Amino acid sequence: MRWLTPGDFTHPLHAMLWRCLSTMARRGASIDPVTVRWEAQHHGLLTHGSEPAGLLGFLGEPAGCDPEYWGEQILQRSLLTTAHHTGRRIETLTGDPATTTYQLVVGARRALADLSAVRVRWQHATTPPPANARVSNRISAPPRAGPPPTTAPPPVRSAR
Repeated sequence: MRWLTPGDFTHPLHAMLWRCLSTMARRGASIDPVTVRWEAQHHGLLTHGSEPAGLLGFLGEPAGCDPEYWGEQILQRSLLTTAHHTGRRIETLTGDPATTTYQLVVGARRALADLSAVRVRWQHATTPPPANARVSNRISAPPRAGPPPTTAPPPVRSAR
């Protein structure tokens, strides 16, 4: 789920756990509750107020569905929250009498760019790949620079 980012989570601990899991997956490390606990402790997620047993229990609970489903649900919530915040930002700009037209346009474009980034990730996550698309493993050679190769003229035979 490369389309999911820590910013998509509502709870900071969940976001940091996602970051830990992603880091471990990139390194090719084994992912089990004890290793994740160590990684979380290494990143400073387990402070004096948090219980390691609670974290292990949270990590050990079955999700109940496909992880892709939960990832899509998290991203959908992030999309809706971002759309809400975008609307509030634009509403704030339009409600301020000191805001010029130029400031409104620039501010709205910036707000909509954030929304567009999440929307693109949402589309990437929920759009199935085409059924007939094949990935070619062949690497084609780049075109050569310069004039095309010429063939040598046939050798001239002398008549003796």
